[in-house]
Amino acid sequence: MTESKTEPRTGTDVVTVRVPAKVNVQLAVGAARPDGFHDLANVFLAVGLYDEVTVVPADELRITCEGPDADQVPLDATNLAARAALELARRYGIEPAVHLHIAKDIPVAGGMAGGSADGAGALLACDALWGTNASREELLDICAELGSDVPFSLVGGAALGVGRGEQLRTLEVGGTFHWVFAIAERGLSTPAVFREFDRMNEGMRIPEPVASQELLDALAVGDAGALARAVSNDLQPAALSLFPALADTLAAGRNAGALAALVSGSGPTTAFLAADAEAARAVADALRASGTCRTVRVTDGPAPGATVVPVAEAHTNA
Repeated sequence: MTESKTEPRTGTDVVTVRVPAKVNVQLAVGAARPDGFHDLANVFLAVGLYDEVTVVPADELRITCEGPDADQVPLDATNLAARAALELARRYGIEPAVHLHIAKDIPVAGGMAGGSADGAGALLACDALWGTNASREELLDICAELGSDVPFSLVGGAALGVGRGEQLRTLEVGGTFHWVFAIAERGLSTPAVFREFDRMNEGMRIPEPVASQELLDALAVGDAGALARAVSNDLQPAALSLFPALADTLAAGRNAGALAALVSGSGPTTAFLAADAEAARAVADALRASGTCRTVRVTDGPAPGATVVPVAEAHTNA
């Protein structure tokens, strides 16, 4: 059993898992490796925007989805939720006859690990539904096979990811950090952003990615001002190159008093760190009025990782 797992409280015929979004408070990117990936120093912070994955027995594997931009979510075997169910079933000799229903609240293609969250959520839900009782290490191993951000979606809280981001070290967080997220009019492809990063850095020496000690210290003591001075994202120039209008959103948030403004992960969601809840509301109001984004969300972090919840508390229509 993993630290984030609990026994389903409503029987074994339906299991719902709630799983958080993330913001990268540091994303240091190394040069492209021979396998096409990049070494990273990726400091994740889970935040309180959640997808929910509900699983019930079915005649065959199928996926449904509801919520904002649900029409952009693939409903076939390319979906990380489906891949998670298939891999767990393969390892335990189980027929993957399950209905996976995803209730989206994490922005789709927004750089906040929504797809990765769904993969982690489906994995934990199927483990509970089927009673496979996979160890924490095996669940994390499956997550790493699914994608670089999936292990963190299972773990939550705050963590430093190295390698391609899948090798995690849990970090201490000494307080609550208040965030505003501006959702863009369209998505960005993570592979496309990495390709643009490679193009923009062609012929240049790229240093080995290293976590900022200043940033880790700021997280540990809960100092929003210090964290704001240390946040960074090496993919931001590439995201801005592909989506120049994001610069206007970043400027609007800074002008509204955000302590820090950055592209979240590969974008195009932009993240704004605020001094407190009141300041976050003020930044959100200014962003809504700016006309530079589609919608705005206010939340805080750290948030827990993938967690089984009572069906009575779930928000799905599975």
